[in-house]
Amino acid sequence: MRILGMISGTSHDAIDVAIVDFTGSSDGGLTGLIEHSASVPYEAALRGRLIAALPPAPIGLAVACELDTRIGQAFAAAAANAIAVHAALPASGPVDAICTHGQTVFHWVEDGTARGTLQLGQPAWIAEATGLTVVSDIRAADVAAGGQGAPLVPILDVALLERFRGRGQRAAALNLGGIANITVCAPAADPVAWDIGPANALIDAVVTASAEAPGTFDRHGALAATGRVIPELLAELLAEPYYRRPPPKSTGKELFHLGHVEDAMRRAAVTPSLSDRVATLTELTARTVATAVTAADVGIVVTAGGGAHNPVMMRRIAHLVPGVRVTDSGEFGVPPDAKEAVALALIGWATLHGLPANVPSCTGASGPRVLGRISVPPGGLPRLGRRASWPPGLAFSSRIAS
Repeated sequence: MRILGMISGTSHDAIDVAIVDFTGSSDGGLTGLIEHSASVPYEAALRGRLIAALPPAPIGLAVACELDTRIGQAFAAAAANAIAVHAALPASGPVDAICTHGQTVFHWVEDGTARGTLQLGQPAWIAEATGLTVVSDIRAADVAAGGQGAPLVPILDVALLERFRGRGQRAAALNLGGIANITVCAPAADPVAWDIGPANALIDAVVTASAEAPGTFDRHGALAATGRVIPELLAELLAEPYYRRPPPKSTGKELFHLGHVEDAMRRAAVTPSLSDRVATLTELTARTVATAVTAADVGIVVTAGGGAHNPVMMRRIAHLVPGVRVTDSGEFGVPPDAKEAVALALIGWATLHGLPANVPSCTGASGPRVLGRISVPPGGLPRLGRRASWPPGLAFSSRIAS
């Protein structure tokens, strides 16, 4: 079964897509061949409209309805294009279904408990444009079961890290998107995962809001490399209580937005240049990630996400966790830039086979849950596969260059 996974993360800059062909292996397990991946930038006007509506901005239902439609149409166009590109590849076959995460616009957390979560990107537009079954709204079932609704990528992380558990080693998967999240796997223990805090979210916010530099992110860490860390500002940022809450925990742009940085600058009574702000925020990510990795007591960290391309961030993380091997998911068959979209494809495969895809020990849910809701395409719902349990093993390979 070929599934197209789609997601726009907390950097809200592009739609990542991946087409994965899932087939049974000779030992009864499951293999996933990643046949296509791409990143489709949001149009500037839509991204600007989205940024203007994100917390702490108050918006009305009219704006929410507009964004739900426009983001859904953007996802529909990205899906249709991915399917067309994939169809032209050698030895490709038809895509069977789509799993879309949409765009998170609010993650409602009170006193450490997730009360609700909202992702926009109306899936009916995707079903209409492609004629395929669409799985969406994948976080809500976990929240309703008492979980954080995040992270959901551990269903993939656990498969990638299983080889280390089998050797008696502790290992972690680290995603450095807008938000940094980590999954920790250890022998004879349930996996645990949580959102650490911002990876690129605050860096992107200050770069986007500044007229000092073009673009919306710190490409290759260029700004951080020319700036200096401001100790007073870093101390204020590290004082955020979220970092000291025990997992499971989740967060997003409702906490870590531009105002979060501006408030810290006021408290610290500093007005640093853009490069100094970016250098300080990069150090914030490195420090909080290193604290999490050190507490997890792992021997290897498998990275993915946009932050993995930031040499300043990666050097600082590696420096702060001496003795830990830092690599990326490409070593294990999943291109780092496609990892979250591949995870969405896996979640879609699970839902269409009636299998749970949350990991309760990671999200805090009361039990396993089948995730998402299904949008029926114009041609009607296809025959769905059913399985009594997850296959005993899962391995990935890729036709995509890492």
